[in-house]
Amino acid sequence: MITQRPKGTQDWYGPMMYKRTLIEELARKLCKTYNIKEVITPVFEHTVLFQRGVGETTDVVQKEMYTFSDKGNRSITLKPEGTAGVIRAYLENNMYAESQPTKLFYITPAFRYEQPQSGRLRQHHQFGVEFVGSKSPLAEAELITLISRFIKEIGLKNTKLHINSIGCGECRKIYNEALITFLKEHKEDLCPTCIERMDKNPLRVLDCKVASCKEIVKDAPRTIDYLDKECSDHFEELKDLLNELDLPFEVDTGIVRGLDYYTKTVFEFVNDKGFTLCGGGRYDRLIHEFDEKHDIPSVGFGMGIERIIHFLEEEDVELKAEESVTLYVGILGDKVKAEAYKIVNSLREADIIVETDFMDRSVRAQMKYANKIGAKHTVIIGENEVKERIVNIKDMETGVQEEVSIDKMVDYFTNK
Repeated sequence: MITQRPKGTQDWYGPMMYKRTLIEELARKLCKTYNIKEVITPVFEHTVLFQRGVGETTDVVQKEMYTFSDKGNRSITLKPEGTAGVIRAYLENNMYAESQPTKLFYITPAFRYEQPQSGRLRQHHQFGVEFVGSKSPLAEAELITLISRFIKEIGLKNTKLHINSIGCGECRKIYNEALITFLKEHKEDLCPTCIERMDKNPLRVLDCKVASCKEIVKDAPRTIDYLDKECSDHFEELKDLLNELDLPFEVDTGIVRGLDYYTKTVFEFVNDKGFTLCGGGRYDRLIHEFDEKHDIPSVGFGMGIERIIHFLEEEDVELKAEESVTLYVGILGDKVKAEAYKIVNSLREADIIVETDFMDRSVRAQMKYANKIGAKHTVIIGENEVKERIVNIKDMETGVQEEVSIDKMVDYFTNK
């Protein structure tokens, strides 16, 4: 064997692939009911997109990005998250010229160089939505209801919505002054990274994962105490909407999210063990950051598919069973191979799940294989069956056999 897969990646097949398929199918189904259209952006972008959008002082940009120079000596980065690329596509393709709002969803691979752990890999996959063009808290409510439905329909339990507001640029300036004053009093106990961030982007200190820093910031000033009237009214309207929609929530002033583009609302869906299943929020200044000619409000979320699978397994959630093979067509003798496969093909054209023999097994071995793959019915095609145009279809659960015309096999299975 030449090599193994790189650390922090995985191969998708079998039951895990089926679970991922179900998650993606549910995501697409829900987005269809919300009239959210799919978008696919490149797996790699120019590095500056993430530096400007995600933020140069974030862990993602400073520590986790896969960045390299291409053959044209351009700095290229594998996408660490989905939002920046979608907003770049929105601007570059003049989507703002269409009727607004624009609602886009994506299911994409993302790449972050970090220590692999349960539900978090270096190459992982994200389901996300970007809702562009509305400044109304109803846009946040739209995404929160979608996520709530997703979590309910996929079968996860004991998950609660946590919300916070980190304000706009103006009220953030006042808050940052108060936060810096507080952090300077504890400077000696902060980690080196937080000391560096304290002056450049103090809000990032609140997101530090170092235990000593987390303990210090428990007593830090709260963003919601420094909101101006517009930001405060926005947050209150969102809370009123969630109450009207009977969506339980907790105001969690510890949520600031790890990316610089967030403004006003930030939210997470957290399980009863304190793990985040999904996170998002409003980013009203991101488009202006990319293109100063435009100032368009937006809101979005991202959900890690591997993390969802991890918690489905942890909670022993049973997803709907994969559809079994409807019919196994056994082949008796080389002379009837073509005719048997012709029957297989005609059944498949009617969207019936059919399998047959490709290994030149004996009939007994074929029936053993049919049982192993969980085929609901079996049939043997030999010279007599081809000549008489009649077969015996066996129900593998009851053992009952029925005589059916070869020409009526499609009707037999489609009418069941």
